[in-house]
Parts: sequence; C-alpha cells; structure tokens
Amino acid sequence: MTVADLRETLLFLLLAGLAVPLLQRLRIGQIPGFLLVGLCFGPHGLGTWAGAAPWLADITFHDIEGVKMFGELGILFLMFMIGLELSPARIWALRRDVFGTGVLQVALTAAAIGAIALWFGNPPAPALTVGITLAMSSTAVVMQLLSRAQALATPLGQACFGILMLQDLAVVPVLILVEGLAGSSTGAALWWTLLLAVAKAAATIALVYIIGRRLARPLFAAFAVQRQPEVFVALILLLALGVAAATAAAGLSMALGALLAGLLLADTEFQYEVEMIVEPFRGLLMGMFFMAVGMELDLRIVAQYPFWLPASVLGLLAVKGGVIALLLLRRLGWRRAAQAGLLMGQGGEFAFIILGYAVGAGLLAGATGQFMLVLVTASMLAAPGVAALGARIARRAGSVDAAQESAQDSTQKPAQQAFREGHIIIGGYGRVGRLVAGVLARQGIACVAVERDHQLAAAGRAQASNVFSGDASMPEMMERLGVGRSAGVVLTMDDPQAALHATRALRRQYPAVPVFARARDEQHARLLKDAGAAGVISETVESGLQLAHFALGAAGMPEGAAGFHIGVERAERLARVTDDGSKDNALKDDV
Repeated sequence: MTVADLRETLLFLLLAGLAVPLLQRLRIGQIPGFLLVGLCFGPHGLGTWAGAAPWLADITFHDIEGVKMFGELGILFLMFMIGLELSPARIWALRRDVFGTGVLQVALTAAAIGAIALWFGNPPAPALTVGITLAMSSTAVVMQLLSRAQALATPLGQACFGILMLQDLAVVPVLILVEGLAGSSTGAALWWTLLLAVAKAAATIALVYIIGRRLARPLFAAFAVQRQPEVFVALILLLALGVAAATAAAGLSMALGALLAGLLLADTEFQYEVEMIVEPFRGLLMGMFFMAVGMELDLRIVAQYPFWLPASVLGLLAVKGGVIALLLLRRLGWRRAAQAGLLMGQGGEFAFIILGYAVGAGLLAGATGQFMLVLVTASMLAAPGVAALGARIARRAGSVDAAQESAQDSTQKPAQQAFREGHIIIGGYGRVGRLVAGVLARQGIACVAVERDHQLAAAGRAQASNVFSGDASMPEMMERLGVGRSAGVVLTMDDPQAALHATRALRRQYPAVPVFARARDEQHARLLKDAGAAGVISETVESGLQLAHFALGAAGMPEGAAGFHIGVERAERLARVTDDGSKDNALKDDV
C-alpha cells in the first residue's frame, strides 16, 4: 500500500464519519448522502479545480477504479446477507416472480425503451443495447430501501426481490447478447450461445449449492466449537468471496455467487451470528459503492444536456415503473403496484458493466455511453426520493388492505414466524433452557433460543429449527431474534457474568420487555434484580428448599405443615433479593 492509497482510505473514512452524518441531520438519507459526497469530492466535482488550487488534490478522490473495486465488495456482501435470509423453499415459492414476472419485466422494458431509442434515430443494435441496459434495476438500492422499511417479507418486497433475482441471473446472457450485437456472432449462432450460457448457469448453480451445502455447515461447526472469532470471520470471508469467485470463473455474476454463499448458511444455527459479523463490512463497503457511483456523475455532461438529462430520468422512471406496475397490478393492487414501479424505476449497477463492454466493443459511441452512465447515476441518486414518493402515494391514496400489508410469506422459517409478536426468547439452551422450551411448546407458545455452545445449539437444532448459535448477552443478536416484539426473555445460561451483562443490556435498550433470569446463588440473584430482571430464580436456594421439604417429611412432619414452612423460608429469601416483593403474597401463593 502506498501513501496515496492510504490518503484515499483516510479521506473516505473521514467523509463517511463526518460528511454523511451531517447530510443525514439535514434529512438527506444515507444512500443519497454517499452519492452526493462522491459527486462533490470526486474528479468531476472539486477535483476539476485541483489544477488551479493544488490543495484541493489533497481532499478529493482520483482513483475511481480503486474505490469501485471496494464498492463491488459491498454489493457482494449485500447479496450474501440476502441469501442468509432466504431458504430453498422460499426461492421455489418465488419462482413465479423470478421466471414469470422477472422475464416479462426485462423483455417488455427493453422493448419499450429500445423502441424509444429507435424513434430517436439510433440503429437497431445500439437501441436494443440501451433498452436491455436500462431494464436492469439497482439491487443495492432497492434492497437497501426495502430493508430499511422492513418490507422484505411483505408481498411488495417479495415481488421486487423476485424481479431483481432474474435481473442478476440475466447479466451473463445479456453480455453474450451484447457481444453478438457487436458483430462477433449472429443469427442461430447467437441463440445457440445464449442457450448454452443458460444451461451452464443452471448446472453451476446446482453444483455449487449441492456441494456447498454438504461442506459449509460441518466446516462452520468445526470452527465454532473452538470459539476463535478471527478464524470464524476468515471462514465467512472465504465462503462469500470463494463462491463468488467460483461463479465468476464459470462466467456468471459474482453477485449471484455471493447470494448462493448466503443460501448455504440459510436455515442453519449460524444464520444470525454470521449476519452480525458481516453487517459492519457490508455497510462500509456499500458506502464506498454509492460514493463511487457519485464520482461517475460528470456535471459537465449535465450542463450540456440541461433538458434531455432530467427528461430522460423522468422518462426512464415512467416507462420502467409503468411496466413493473402493470405486471404487478393484479397481484398487489394499484397502490402497491405503483409503489413497486417507483421503487424499481432507477438504473442498476450492472449498467456500468454492460455499457463499458458495449463502448469497448464499438456498439455504442463514447459520448452515448457517457450520457447513459450519467443517466443511470442520476436515476440512482433520485431513487430514495422517488421511493419515498411511492410510499406516500400508497398511504394517501386510500386505506391499504391490512392483510396484504402485514402478510408474511408462508414459506418463512418457523423462527421468523415467531418474530411477529409475543414470542419468548430463551438465552441458553442447556438443560434448563430445553425444559423451558418444552413447557412453552406444549402450551402452544412460540419461542426461539440462542446458545453459545455450538454442540448444544446443534443438538437443539436437530430437534427444532428455532435454535441458533450465538451469544444472548449481545444486543445485536437479541435484536435479530425480535426482542422488541417479544413477550419476554428467559435467561437460563450458567455463566453469571453473561446473564448479568445480558440483563443490563436488555433493560437499557428494551425497558418494556420483561427479563426472567436464572441465578447461581442469592448474591447473584440480588445483582440480577438490581440490573432490572423482573423475576429471578436462584438454583441453589430452590434446590435447597426442595431438599429441605423432603427432609421435613422424612422427619415426620405432615405434608401441609412442611409446605407451609418451606413457603415461609422461600418468602423470606425472596424478600432479601427484591424490595418490592410482598411476603404476604408469597406466603399466600405457596400455601
């Protein structure tokens, strides 16, 4: 690494830490914030005056390709986390959206935009290239917006995701088609090449999934037992980047490979633990991606086309959004269909790849390619505001069907179904945790458990799909388990410090959620109560009282009298732990 590389890294961290939060305080979202920062501090922004003012060279970016490389890693981790939230059953359930709506969306949008390009005098091949390029939406932008709105599991989110998945799958066939349009192959040869590409893609996906599914989980299990965080992180990076590299070597999209890598760990006990580790990397690298997109926006081209550029952005949103809305009209209703159209009307990150290839092959003129790049960038910059407009229209146009708004996909994992409202979270899945889970299950109460010991988590996972590997004392893990919507948390771990730390964290961040904890002894029980636990059970006190109950009976004391005296002892010890406990009520309950 050179000093120049370090300078650009420090500049990015400085802008991400200062400029973007400042823009957010001005009510500018994170995505447009990074885009604007890239625009202002890129070579086409303040960098254009670096010759006249040399000090500007120290606060502007020069190596766009280097920033884009890191930004592409952000897309890979975004797709990896999307894969973690899916399951093969959910993907199969989305087949209508992927191979039905998705195919129609790309074909109809490409035809409509291509026809407009023909009308403006472009030859057929360049017009079709422009149409296909602009038919793609931004996976990064749309998934970020859906995730922030917590709409991924709604019918709207699933329909958008299905279309985006088809677009990712279509990248390689599109590149082959562009190559054919450039003159390297024509007619039957072109269609034969496309058919072989689709067959190769299907075989690669099936092979990666079948082999990876048999290797990924045992490999993670082996390293999870050792509890070495650095090795675990290295294994996650190896899986995500390794599968992405494998699909790229097979001629497929790296983003598709990252999605497959996430699928390998979906529905396993490592799902949420892996999400916690990847989330910081993803957020930072995604910021680099959007900043690189902002750097691509050349304000001189904007000045050259003061009318046609904004008109083209509006036209893209109208045509593409209209096609998507029409395709989803019957399924979602006109309100949500219109919202989906506005949400996905922007250009996508794959346009940079396709346009670069088309310009290099001589299919598009350099000026046309640059205009299209600026058009795609401008549409991505406008995407958050347009999506917010769509959501506002959907809300104000009339009452939305509550069943459709809150419905979840029927193929969701059992644990995800429990996250809706009123489930119980169990921290620790040893003997006590399994006992609590069994009682809740027999009463029909949904629960989800998290356990640090992988062997215990794996054993529980073999019997129920609602057991995950992770640490209940980490707020990030509890948040992923839906603690904010839970009826309560039961901490059964045998580590006193972990139970105390978890109790304090939960009381601080979720004061309305009751916490019930297992204590080792009376001193530990007092600490837990002081930390905010609503109920505490001391295992030494309870076991001692039960044994004393048996001893009193063996000494000849009647059962009722023995129970009364044990109740008195329990109430007195409870009074030592809690200040608000009522001795009279405890006696009444025990008798």
